[in-house]
Order: sequence, then structure tokens, then C-alpha cells
Amino acid sequence: QVQLVESGGGSVQAGGSLRLSCAAYGHTYSSYCWAWFRQAPGKEREGVAAIYTGGDRTYYVDSVKDRFTLSQDNAKNTLYLQMNSLKPEDTAMYYCAVDFYFCRGTWWSHHEYNYWGQGTQVTVSS
Repeated sequence: QVQLVESGGGSVQAGGSLRLSCAAYGHTYSSYCWAWFRQAPGKEREGVAAIYTGGDRTYYVDSVKDRFTLSQDNAKNTLYLQMNSLKPEDTAMYYCAVDFYFCRGTWWSHHEYNYWGQGTQVTVSS
């Protein structure tokens, strides 16, 4: 069993920054696809960014590619998402997810992941 715990969400004004954290507990594999998703009320859950831990290859949705950055701390088994230049459209509940495989061509689809955290709220005001 794997547990994922997110933290670091909050409320900021447009143009501000936040850093989200996702800590993994329990039985994890050495190489897997580790991702961030987000979901606003009434909208589909969408992939934001992902990393394949076996090769450090990263993936970003186009809308965040130049503003968000993934990093990980192997000793703490924690994944970070640094979010800069935040926009109101970034407002959503952000979830951490794991797929015990390499990141697929459809990494951005929530159907590919079986393990999820409880979410952390990000609110960006104009």
C-alpha cells in the first residue's frame, strides 16, 4: 500500500508563487511515473506535470511549461512543484499521483494512475 500526502497550497495574488510538496509513504518502487494533476469544480481532472524517476525525464502541459518546475528529494521521497507567475486559471485542487510504470504517452490522463493523495487547494486571485 502506498500513501501520498500533499501540502503547500494556499491563496496568492496573480503573479505570485507557491511550492507544492508530495511525500510518498509505504511500499514504492525505485522507478515510476510521479505526477501532479489539478481539478476545478465542474471540470475534468487534468495533468499538469510528471517525472519518470528512473531517468529524470520530465513532462509539462503547455500552459505551465515556462512557469512550473518539478524537482525531487530522493532522501525524503518527496516531489516538489514550484509554481511561479501564477494566474487565476491555475486555481484548482492539486493532486499528487503515481503510476508504477514509466510515464506513458498519455501521462496527462488521470485514468493511468491508481494511487492518489488527498489534494491541496491552490487559489489565485486577480
